Amino acid sequence: MASITLSGVVVDIPIYDNGSRSIKNSVLSVATGGQIRPRDGTNRIVVRALDALDLHVAHGDRVGLIGHNGAGKSTILRVMSGIYEPTAGSVSIDGEVASMFNIGFGMDPDATGWDNIILRGMYLGFSRREIEARSQEIGELTGLGEFLDMPLRTYSAGMSTRLAFAISTAISPEILLIDEGIGAGDAAFLSQAQERMRKFIGKAGILVMASHSNDLLLSWCTKGIWMEHGRIRMQGRIDEVIKAYKESLAG
Repeated sequence: MASITLSGVVVDIPIYDNGSRSIKNSVLSVATGGQIRPRDGTNRIVVRALDALDLHVAHGDRVGLIGHNGAGKSTILRVMSGIYEPTAGSVSIDGEVASMFNIGFGMDPDATGWDNIILRGMYLGFSRREIEARSQEIGELTGLGEFLDMPLRTYSAGMSTRLAFAISTAISPEILLIDEGIGAGDAAFLSQAQERMRKFIGKAGILVMASHSNDLLLSWCTKGIWMEHGRIRMQGRIDEVIKAYKESLAG
């Protein structure tokens, strides 16, 4: 069974060459982001993005991360994915992780749509044979037709998103990490994409996603975690956590 356990996880992000930063901006960062630690004599400050975080996510959990910009939502996802190494504490992951932070990453603007299906698929962990076997299905989902024979640089932003989305949702992860919503082009494609996204999420043993869209979180998540300054302020049912967060903003 898939699971994620974070024990006493601390993530400190040092910022160098910060001498010209004003006191006003420093205070603003404290209010809107992680906790700023004092200088250590090396012309730097340290932002504590996560502060002694304890968290366990079990198989079947659908977790939505809530909080202001800089609260630690994206940092948690990047720790879970292995992008960030904790400054202190431990991370235990049981299961294959797939992250959707930048669905267009690894695509070549000079390669055709078909070639990018292969390139992006191999980046996601498919063998060439596996992604080639799925390429026709992926190509049909995009609705791009003959444009798949053209270089990616000739695509509009919406067409590129269609292609990247179709490739990224071809995997079947045990643990799925999503940062923010995923745009998918025009209304007709978006309707089709939402159905594919529901099936995609349904296959995952665990979902952890960060978003500012309450509707998206309510649709896809059952549990909520409210982050504030690198710490968990509240966790529980997604509707209850969102309600408490909205009341806090209103107050």
